[in-house]
Amino acid sequence: MRATVNNTIFDIREIMGMLAHRYPFLLVDRVIGYEPGKSMTALKNVTMNEHFFLGHFPGLPTMPGVLMVEAMAQVCGLYTCQETGLRANSGKIFYFAAIEECRFKRIVVPGDQLILKIEFEKQKRTVYKFKGTVHVGDEIACEAGLTCVIKDVDRGEEGK
Repeated sequence: MRATVNNTIFDIREIMGMLAHRYPFLLVDRVIGYEPGKSMTALKNVTMNEHFFLGHFPGLPTMPGVLMVEAMAQVCGLYTCQETGLRANSGKIFYFAAIEECRFKRIVVPGDQLILKIEFEKQKRTVYKFKGTVHVGDEIACEAGLTCVIKDVDRGEEGK
């Protein structure tokens, strides 16, 4: 399936049903492409209202690179939720476990639109490996290998 920014596979309500993340840490606005067993493409609109711009950097707002990586990891979570039927309230959670060969190639500023593309590489038990890329227009802003794992939720005494 080819993804376009006009496509909506999952809107924000559906995303919130799949991921445990909430504001200010939910970094995916909508899913615009999904190819079962292969890939997912999502969109994040970067606005001046993002909480991280308060301190990164005053007078020169720049999206922290690690948040681009986190956004890719969230798309990996959405992909895995769609593939497995996992949901935010299922008693399991999808954790970001490792990053490999990460490269930041472009600064991201308010007004940019991130196109987050992940490609499924392999799975062994509850461990999933992906290749992720963040584009702004035709430019690559970030790319990395991502490893994620499904774990049981252990909320301890605080979560009861």
